[in-house]
Amino acid sequence: MSRSVSSPSNMTTLGCALFATRWLQAPLYFGLVAAQGVYVYKFFNELWHLIHHVISGHADETHVMLAVLKLVDVVMIANLLIMVIVGGYETFVSRIGLQGHRDQPEWLSHVNSNVLKVKLATAIVGISSVHLLQMFVDVHHTPRHDLQWGTVIHMAFIASAAILAYMSGPMAAHEAKARPVQEDPRDVVVPAQRDGGAAAEEGGETAEPGGGAEERIEAAGFPARKVLEMFDEGRLRGPEPHVIARLGKADFATRKANVVLLGGPGTGKTHLAVALGVRACQAGHQVLFATAVEWGARLADAKAAGKLRKELARLDAYPVLVVDEVGYVPFDAEVAHLLFQLVSHRYERGSLIVTSNRPLGRWDEVFGDSATASATVDRLAHHAEVITLDADSYRTRRLDSAPVAGREGSGRAF
Repeated sequence: MSRSVSSPSNMTTLGCALFATRWLQAPLYFGLVAAQGVYVYKFFNELWHLIHHVISGHADETHVMLAVLKLVDVVMIANLLIMVIVGGYETFVSRIGLQGHRDQPEWLSHVNSNVLKVKLATAIVGISSVHLLQMFVDVHHTPRHDLQWGTVIHMAFIASAAILAYMSGPMAAHEAKARPVQEDPRDVVVPAQRDGGAAAEEGGETAEPGGGAEERIEAAGFPARKVLEMFDEGRLRGPEPHVIARLGKADFATRKANVVLLGGPGTGKTHLAVALGVRACQAGHQVLFATAVEWGARLADAKAAGKLRKELARLDAYPVLVVDEVGYVPFDAEVAHLLFQLVSHRYERGSLIVTSNRPLGRWDEVFGDSATASATVDRLAHHAEVITLDADSYRTRRLDSAPVAGREGSGRAF
């Protein structure tokens, strides 16, 4: 018996009203912005007093050190405030829409309430450390009672932060294992086989879609493990390195957006597609890799068994699918239509990473039908980062740089 899954379209009026109350928190964050302005004033006020005392000759080394520590203290508290303002608003109120912005903070791409708590605890420990250092620098004017309690409170902050960080591990693992509700409890997902075979029959051996990052990477079916750090950006004439770095944050999977990598043979499309798939696995997403030919064979087998719709629904459990090598082998009419159905089914429902040696405007040469190609490209590119890798072939460059036998000695190469 199937179960309906709740969606925004069938939320009750009461539920919508309760959800809308999150906007009551917005004035609180604007209040913190005002507090940030107070700390800016305090910083420059302390800085002016420091400069004045140094110029007038009334500041010794200890006084300068204490004044600098006060400035550092103010900056750290301001950092804590901006983390609460931006991260808290994004997590509990509404999206700010910083995805793709060149100044997007690194921590914001994977922030959630759990990560935010750990970062706040770490920031508080840092602030407490500066306070304690101020006491010990000015130890001759600090009561012993204050030193003892300052040390005890600082150790309590450290212990609480360590406990919170330790607890965040199991909590993150539990979140990664959480899966969307299936219409049928028997609809478990089987990773694609490298021979392009169809999914196993119901009741057969299945794979657990949860697990840690290494299990997700292992189950993705990558032909080899590639990482973004090993991608040679220096040989690219385009795009700019910051584009690759932005994709490496894997926020496209959260946004259900696509990534289309175009370029000639040997430009690193498959390497980059696998590396982005690995990053998505590390970000907690299930990923499935296969070539375009293998995807066509898989869907064709499912259609022949009368289970195409169920197979497409099963793939919904994978937030990211990688379709490699579109364009190397022309599709027959059936495979072209099946790949269109895959792209159409994933539209605004999940992410696709697609590589191709042909520009999107020439996909009719692959699909054999301009109408099918146009409809596929339209859905694929609507919410997509379309990246053209402009570089010489890696394999050709290696051949060109290899020494030629017989070049030395006789002066002739055969």
